[in-house]
Amino acid sequence: MAKVTALRSQQRRKDRANVFLDGAYAFSLQLILAAGLHVGQELSQTEIDALRRRDAGERAYESALYYLSFRPRSAWEIEQHLLKKEVDDEIIATVLARLERANLVNDVDFARFWVENREAFRPRGAWALRSELRQKGLANEVIDSALEGLDEEQNAIRAAERKAHQLAHLDKQTFRRRLLGFLQRRGFGYGVCSQVTDHYWHKVAEARETELD
Repeated sequence: MAKVTALRSQQRRKDRANVFLDGAYAFSLQLILAAGLHVGQELSQTEIDALRRRDAGERAYESALYYLSFRPRSAWEIEQHLLKKEVDDEIIATVLARLERANLVNDVDFARFWVENREAFRPRGAWALRSELRQKGLANEVIDSALEGLDEEQNAIRAAERKAHQLAHLDKQTFRRRLLGFLQRRGFGYGVCSQVTDHYWHKVAEARETELD
């Protein structure tokens, strides 16, 4: 058994306390955990290990919350983030379960967010979106659901608008080749790329005819 001989708040981390056992520094804990201790209390090694593990779990949870503060994440992204911080698998599973219960991590919602965000700001084709979502560790059925009802042609039209304007000075062959390649690199199917390229070339041609009148 080891006796708690002092509990001292850290200077730099006000949310943590240093625990001294038998007159020597032993480890630190979050204040909420240290609050359950008192000077003179005796701890077995099992109790010490349990406290340190709970503290590791809380630190992992806080790390996950900070990671989520920048944008929504898939469960796989959270897992990889914690693995890089050398959090063990059992604690990762506990953290993910806790986040899911709080609905802070939900792969179905994340997939929907990702597709809607792309549609609004950086339109992509279904192929590219599927590839991106797979890289986030999402299951195929989740991806299929998120892509259901995707209007590739409208996304391609939005994606091509600015580029078509930039290419408007080119001849037809060069315009088509460059705009087609631009759309294909963004994951749109050849059929959609061809239709949208023709759509914008007609607009360019009409504008040129108007200028000549």
